[in-house]
Amino acid sequence: MATFPHRLMGASVLDVDTYEEVEADRGATAQALIVVLASSLASGIGAAGFIHQREALVQGIFLWSAVSLIAWAAWALLVFEIGGRLLPEPETRVDVGELLRTIGFSSAPGMLRVFGIVPELATPVFILTTIWMLVAMVVAVRQALDYRSTARAVGVCALGLALALIIVVAFGMFAAPLS
Repeated sequence: MATFPHRLMGASVLDVDTYEEVEADRGATAQALIVVLASSLASGIGAAGFIHQREALVQGIFLWSAVSLIAWAAWALLVFEIGGRLLPEPETRVDVGELLRTIGFSSAPGMLRVFGIVPELATPVFILTTIWMLVAMVVAVRQALDYRSTARAVGVCALGLALALIIVVAFGMFAAPLS
């Protein structure tokens, strides 16, 4: 079995064997949770690059971290429902733990969002890591749901992401209403 740092690297470079290992290892659940929390915190810290008022910095970091965590949870739930219940393949066996472990590790590239703290890097870092996480999620979903078709995994992840973003925007409007 690979070490936690090796799993982080394997998940980040889209190594199918890493995702298969994480899927099969029930002990990796805590590691996957750590990855999701670290990625969410990195998003909050990196989002400081978008915040121009120093007085709002701590509140902004907390809010962005929370929104990032909510977005991941919404995306995970939607992928579970869409991929496991609406669009399964005949070989698909939905195991919540396996799915959460693999997609938890697929958020590893999000840890790089911490570099968004540099205002000039914030936008490119967030765009790059979002695309990278989407691709990693496709690999994770394909492995966890035993899809033969990458196109099906792409569709499930893209639809899940679109719906999750709608949920996050709605949450953001509720949490921080326009003045």
